[in-house]
Amino acid sequence: MHNLAIALKINGYEVTGSDDEIFEPSRGRLAKYGLLPEKEGWHPELISNEIDAVILGMHARPDNPELLRAQETGVKIYSYPEFLYEHAKNKKRVVIGGSHGKTTITAMIMHVLKYLNRDFDYLVGSKLRDFEVMVRLSSEAPVMIFEGDEYLSSPIDRRPKFHWYHPHVALLSGIAWDHINVFPTYENYLEQFSTFMDLMEKDGMLIYNSEDEELAGLVFQNKNKIQKIPYQTPGFEIKDGTSYVIDGKSKVPLKIFGRHNLLNLNGARLVCHQLGIEDKKFFEAVSGFQGAARRLELIARKGQGRLFSDFAHAPSKLKATLEAVKEQFPDRQLFASFELHTFSSLNSHFLEQYAGTMDKADRAIVYFNPHALKMKRLPVLDKNQVKKAFGRNDLQVFDDAGEMTRWLKNHGTPEDIFLMMSSGNFDGTELKMLAIQLLER
Repeated sequence: MHNLAIALKINGYEVTGSDDEIFEPSRGRLAKYGLLPEKEGWHPELISNEIDAVILGMHARPDNPELLRAQETGVKIYSYPEFLYEHAKNKKRVVIGGSHGKTTITAMIMHVLKYLNRDFDYLVGSKLRDFEVMVRLSSEAPVMIFEGDEYLSSPIDRRPKFHWYHPHVALLSGIAWDHINVFPTYENYLEQFSTFMDLMEKDGMLIYNSEDEELAGLVFQNKNKIQKIPYQTPGFEIKDGTSYVIDGKSKVPLKIFGRHNLLNLNGARLVCHQLGIEDKKFFEAVSGFQGAARRLELIARKGQGRLFSDFAHAPSKLKATLEAVKEQFPDRQLFASFELHTFSSLNSHFLEQYAGTMDKADRAIVYFNPHALKMKRLPVLDKNQVKKAFGRNDLQVFDDAGEMTRWLKNHGTPEDIFLMMSSGNFDGTELKMLAIQLLER
């Protein structure tokens, strides 16, 4: 939401906003653009007919006093995705969806377009190098690239965000059950992706990961008159710690690694085809792509040692990330720390989905914050329950972040690989400082 506010301010609109809590980096970025509210909280007296529109984020509740005031006055209320669709409805819309990989694929496409000096608008779910904000809106760009999130649009609009966008070109990266608080059954979750395909523009182009059997089955069953193009993991090799993708007789060195990222790259390549970009130009551009923030992001390296940060939180993401790191560094001891942070991961009924996901780690650690359980109104988790769910008798389970980091310092060496995976922040653990403590002893 704060990125959208900044994008509108850059475009010359008068923008105000509210929130009951504002944290970094949002606070600092809002202040930089003169958008930080004078005081936090909800102030319905500021809502009047003089406002052109209200854009409603998911954090607000249906009984939010400012929302109720806007409904009383008849001010136009948009959900976040609805507003973006209204902006882009006369542009070519490209939507990247799926349970995993969508941020990375979107970022790859954006990197290539920027490298080739193409004009485009975008929405992406992570801060990217060389992009000031995570949203760009313009009147001139002929194309808009969307990261298509399947989560709900707003407290008063319960449809998934990506159902709003009606793409001309879409990519689906795979399906793995997530967001059980709003999609309580796997079948209900699958239905959202079928509906997404149904909502594509006539004669649209769907690019899909055919290695995902569940997704391939949904695509096969779909009756919408769209073109369907499968993609798979391309040929690649790893040499001296660098991954190369094989393009015909050429080997293109990459700054990223991991089978899942090579799969993502191949999907991005086919999307770029639909935007008129030939393979030679694509590989020239993508060879410089360094990844999105917190997607196997290298926080620090010292000699042989590395510390990576990753946003992995769903079981499939966790497993793919661990496999990628172990494949890249097969002879090194891998310490993998994972935080249970989302509603799904903290739910005792969902925990069994994590069975076997951390098997590739030499030393596996799971952390959860009891305060997060209280905030999500979930029952207390038992450490033995967590250990049993992951299926590792040697799993280390912590509910105190300081205790977890002390264990890492006592058991790791500066030559090891450390992987910190969370959609949260390990209760405020500063990863750069942790890297110094682990790698520079």
